[in-house]
Amino acid sequence: MSATHEVTNQVPPLTGYDPIAGDAVLAEACERHADAATLGSLAGLGRLAGSEQAQEWGRLANENPPKLRTHDRYGHRVDEVEFHPAWHDLMRTAVEHGLAGAPWTDPSPYAHVRRAVGYLGWTQVEMGHGCPVTMTYAAVPALRRNPELAARYEPGLTATAYQFGLAEPTGKRGLVAGMGMTEKQGGSDVRANTTRAVPQPDGSYRLTGHKWFTSAPMSDLFLVLAQLDEGVSCFLVPRVLPDGSANVFRLQRLKDKLGDRSNASSEVEFEGTTGWLVGEPGRGVPAIIEMVNTTRLDCVLGSAATVRAALTQAIHHARHRRAFGVLLVDQPLMQNVLADLAIESEAATALAVRLAAALDAGESAFLRLAGAAAKFWVCKRTPAVVGEAMEVLGGNGYVEDSGLPRLYRQAPLNSIWEGSGNVIALDVLRAMGRSSDTLAAVSDEIELARGADARFDDAVKRLHAELGDPEQLPVRARRIAGLLALCLQGSLLLRFSPAPVADAFCATRLGGDWGAVLGTLPAGVLTRDVVERATVGGV
Repeated sequence: MSATHEVTNQVPPLTGYDPIAGDAVLAEACERHADAATLGSLAGLGRLAGSEQAQEWGRLANENPPKLRTHDRYGHRVDEVEFHPAWHDLMRTAVEHGLAGAPWTDPSPYAHVRRAVGYLGWTQVEMGHGCPVTMTYAAVPALRRNPELAARYEPGLTATAYQFGLAEPTGKRGLVAGMGMTEKQGGSDVRANTTRAVPQPDGSYRLTGHKWFTSAPMSDLFLVLAQLDEGVSCFLVPRVLPDGSANVFRLQRLKDKLGDRSNASSEVEFEGTTGWLVGEPGRGVPAIIEMVNTTRLDCVLGSAATVRAALTQAIHHARHRRAFGVLLVDQPLMQNVLADLAIESEAATALAVRLAAALDAGESAFLRLAGAAAKFWVCKRTPAVVGEAMEVLGGNGYVEDSGLPRLYRQAPLNSIWEGSGNVIALDVLRAMGRSSDTLAAVSDEIELARGADARFDDAVKRLHAELGDPEQLPVRARRIAGLLALCLQGSLLLRFSPAPVADAFCATRLGGDWGAVLGTLPAGVLTRDVVERATVGGV
């Protein structure tokens, strides 16, 4: 065998690169919406994200999924989930680098952009642990509806210390948050929830019911929806009570999911579980929406990260693999595919970081509508992009060692999490209908590129025509949400991206000169320039 088994024409390992500073698109977005110092503060995280060590953490965390322990050896109820050490390495890195709740108390004017850029770069290593990181980040603004609870728990949620294990929350330096909204009979229809809350003399409540999908059940505290006489209300439920005793938090089973396998998602039963009201009675949906709007930002960031990770793999493979005596990256048709993937990635990244900048700037009206539209479009594009990137690797991409199957399983998640396609598309209509400020803020952003490209201008006219026709708006909600996101992306690319990228985007995504599959850019697109721009430094 040794005489015939000579390994040639294989791609070297993809390690030793920086997916943050080495990604021209992400680095430019960071400096555009923040500054060079902000980008420089992420240097250590970027180097670690591209290291062999971090990639091994991601592999181990997914190949050794969490295990549920409902009882100890003596029969006592413990309701604990065990994670592989690699999971804790990933979580510790994210929290210590400020990707969880830290931005809410960071005095920097660019705290949320810094966090978004770091999140987009770091989660390319492994996406599953991003779920509790996101929920911890998103819990802070929602919790501030109850100043007393915020004063008690916010210091732990915004800390850059990672401490795993069940303990009284205020006795820990770092806290992780989760959420419990959906139930068996309702799903996204949270007003159909049957969990009940009963007020107690000490100001707390006792919750009884179930939650069908509660991710990261070993978190320290959860925002949970339950019914009061006034209607659906929001409650803070800790795993451990202030007196150090365990709260009633019965883990029934862990979900066997398509992707996100490193992260535990569970079904939970409440039986007289203690909680405290967040916000006003009967106003639980607006309270939890504070959290949902922020988690939707991370849906966009996470999908942009997944697309970027797949693109990096595809370009790396094409730059080292030969076919018919020529490097794949030099084949015209392969250049077309890679360039199309790169355009999709640049558009997603530019829009995701712009949303984070809106959070820094307090542009709540813009974020409310643009965030929903971006969540609909960017997340929905991700499976097709990752699938095409997998084809660049061919059979090599279809095996687990390549990492592409994990990305492919992960790709649909963000389109489902925090509202699937129809829910989000209808929410786009709701955001426009509730306040004229939201549409005006997004329109102002789009108008900044008016006149830069005729195809863009025509797309904006089509958008206005769609919005100006009130007949059967719900039926057209997906068309409107998608076109709104595309116009936002077009505006950003026309203003900030090189001409080859912006021109190709307008010709295809807005001008209609595009096939049903990726890799159908029209003649005249400078595909080599687009691919070169997307090649991560150091690869």
